[in-house]
Amino acid sequence: MATPLAASESKPAAKADLVKGEAIATQVCSACHTADGSRGSAANPIIQGQHPEYLVKQLTEFKSGKRDNAIMKGMASALSEDDMKNVAAFYASKQPKPGAARNKELVALGEKIYRGGIADRQVPACAGCHSPSGSGIPAQYPRLSGQHSDYTELQLKNFRDSVRKNNAVMTGVAAKMNDREIKAVADYIAGLH
Repeated sequence: MATPLAASESKPAAKADLVKGEAIATQVCSACHTADGSRGSAANPIIQGQHPEYLVKQLTEFKSGKRDNAIMKGMASALSEDDMKNVAAFYASKQPKPGAARNKELVALGEKIYRGGIADRQVPACAGCHSPSGSGIPAQYPRLSGQHSDYTELQLKNFRDSVRKNNAVMTGVAAKMNDREIKAVADYIAGLH
């Protein structure tokens, strides 16, 4: 006879279904993120190889409105929790492709900030959370290496200007950075591998 405690325990989470994730990616996501989440338009993030937990978190926050983006809210609103897990697992299963820095004048400044922060303004090193290689820490910090510099620059400015409000730590960090520093870090991240 089952005890009330045993009856109230939840079932283990179902394993993500990559086939279903690919179907969702093809039908819903590929127009903006490409079929494999790779190097599409610089206005959209590269999600190929991103941690699935991070992708699910962002989709959930788009759906709830915690992260404000009208296009992504519309896309995420149609997805169930299982759909999100499946599509996230699909994109996470793809091997990320390296990118390249474009601005040789700023890349040294970007590396300095990424690896060492800005001590006089208490800006921590990006590498402390996103790792020296930009691979991030699953379920906590996204993978950044190879990300489009235009996209990263926009996100950092959105955090700084309180347009993007779904991460208080990043809002605080970006608030202490100027446009040149943001551009430098974004460009360095694009070439990081």
